[in-house]
Amino acid sequence: MRHLKKGRKLGRTASHRKALLRNQAISMILNGRIKSTVPKLKETRKFVEKLVNLAKNDTQANRRLVFSYLNHKEASSKIFEIAKNYKDRNGGFTRLIRLGFRKGDGAEEGVLEFVE
Repeated sequence: MRHLKKGRKLGRTASHRKALLRNQAISMILNGRIKSTVPKLKETRKFVEKLVNLAKNDTQANRRLVFSYLNHKEASSKIFEIAKNYKDRNGGFTRLIRLGFRKGDGAEEGVLEFVE
């Protein structure tokens, strides 16, 4: 049974899922928005919101933690710049906009972007 199990498996192994979330988070931080399927975006949103929450408090320990999650120098430093905009905000740093269904396989697509 699946009682009290959190997160989606997304049809991937644990390492593949971790790499997917890391890559989508890096793309979102560098570009400001990403387009993908809705379940992937919902999982990416959780990941990115935790990173922004960490980055709101700019300490050496938090910089190291963020880098350990992302493993990308440029994205790690840029998220601290992004987090400055959200100092007085408690959550909801991102928004998910649904775009409809993909023609090929019927998967629901959307865009995940930072709230301005």
